[in-house]
Amino acid sequence: MSNLGDDFSQFDISKEEKDKLVAEVVRYILFKTHQNSGCPIKREELSQLVTKNYRHRSLPAYIINEAKAKLSTIFGYELRELQRSRPSSTNHSRLSQQSGVDAKSYVVISQLPAEVYKKYVEDVNTSHLTGFTFVVISIVQLSGGKIAEDFHTSYYSCADNLWHHLKRMGLHETDENHPVLGNVKQVLETLVQQRYLQKDKVSGPDGTTLFYELAERALDGTVSEKIKQYISQALLFLSDTFHVNLIWERSMNTAANGAFPLH
Repeated sequence: MSNLGDDFSQFDISKEEKDKLVAEVVRYILFKTHQNSGCPIKREELSQLVTKNYRHRSLPAYIINEAKAKLSTIFGYELRELQRSRPSSTNHSRLSQQSGVDAKSYVVISQLPAEVYKKYVEDVNTSHLTGFTFVVISIVQLSGGKIAEDFHTSYYSCADNLWHHLKRMGLHETDENHPVLGNVKQVLETLVQQRYLQKDKVSGPDGTTLFYELAERALDGTVSEKIKQYISQALLFLSDTFHVNLIWERSMNTAANGAFPLH
């Protein structure tokens, strides 16, 4: 990462112009993160903010690095580049449902201590979404990092699909007016857009099955470790028959207390 004292004379712009570009990129990142519920921001979008008036090929990278520094020192955010994880190997043909998998993109991650984030930043009105994210990631984690969306063929057992587990918690794919989540299927799709999950179609002899796998943000070390800790605690108390419901209950309480590190 560059620092504020780096030489930018090679770009033939003034300090004022540079500062203006950095501020514009920072504003765009903060606005898009809030507007799109934390979905990744493509590097191309940030580059276009720079290249619309300046043509130097290396300038976008320099400005983005300066914006990273500003976000960290002033706002306490890390601008993290996502690295697309490869789907697990399979003998069946795979049709990716994730658009733009090769495009570089960024997400904003809070660097603030959990108690500070909870007090000054966290929106309690979205804690239920954090809890849902925790539950879904936990289910996929317990299934080995990959799970079918629903049961359509004899090849997969009923218990090996995501909606089987979600229905046990009163969450149905046809429910568009859930009292807490609203459109449940749409909220699940948001997790794909936010890159907690990766969605793929697998074509086999019995037809096409849709799978969810853990994506970059769910595989992040901090998030993954926290999930494993809570899963372990849940399994200590209840049998496999009930552990999904316990994870749901604990995740909602955890999200409400600001302890789940998805920000």
